[in-house]
Amino acid sequence: MPDTATARTPASRLVGLLTLMRPRQWVKNTFVLAPLVFAGAFRDPTAIRHAVVAALLFCVASSATYIVNDIHDIERDRRHPKKSRTRPLAAGVVTVRAAVALLSALYALLVAGWFHAPHVVEVIAAYMVLNVAYTFALKHQPVVDIFTIAIGFVLRVYAGAVALDVPLSSWMFITTLCLALYLAAVKRRQELAQSGSEGRQVLKHYSIALVDRYAEMSATGALLFYSMFVMSAKPQLVITVPLVLFGLFRYWFVVESLDGGESPTDALLEDWQLLLTVLAWVGACGWVMWQGHP
Repeated sequence: MPDTATARTPASRLVGLLTLMRPRQWVKNTFVLAPLVFAGAFRDPTAIRHAVVAALLFCVASSATYIVNDIHDIERDRRHPKKSRTRPLAAGVVTVRAAVALLSALYALLVAGWFHAPHVVEVIAAYMVLNVAYTFALKHQPVVDIFTIAIGFVLRVYAGAVALDVPLSSWMFITTLCLALYLAAVKRRQELAQSGSEGRQVLKHYSIALVDRYAEMSATGALLFYSMFVMSAKPQLVITVPLVLFGLFRYWFVVESLDGGESPTDALLEDWQLLLTVLAWVGACGWVMWQGHP
């Protein structure tokens, strides 16, 4: 397919560059802020600044990984019925040269960020190396691909802990891992349901029944470990357990009945009940931690 970006207007190219960065996916980087809440540091302006900077740096890094992935997959995306229209590179809205220039600018921001928060950027560097490995090899390996996605979420939480110079709770680690495995398994399920095994190479190794079992096991683990954390370490947070349970139920309803879930971010932003549940959970956690830290 010839590059048609030259036929586009400057405004459409600007929108294309912004789309290439996938700002909607930055919602995932709120995981970086989790230690800020559970460490009770959200009343400290310095801690808030460090956590927000870490989250912003992760936004830059995640956008960079999306660009690398899109450059690598451009030919495959051009043959995809949906991605050929929605991915700026595959659609010809943005040239590869412009994408590389944007990627260089994002890398420069991360280098600058290293001078401000070197330890956070070290975690981000590990995240980016993992994602490069995912783009070129790991996404073709069944089971490994799901765990790679999940580890990316764990690294977000770890970066938040590093930013605050607090240890990462083992409860938070295992709960985040299980929740991320659940989201990744559901994503694979919906890709299979909507596009079949032609959507991506690794899907040929999966079946809907198999990834359903992965999702159920991971969701059960996330609920179990979160509940154990609450009852053993933060009993005041027991009021949030029903919210977590409802959120898991509602997300599965969105997947099964509303045909969502291929993009967890879209499922969250487009379902008001799910979004309200997450906001209520954040508010309840913040209120409980506020009461416990005079």
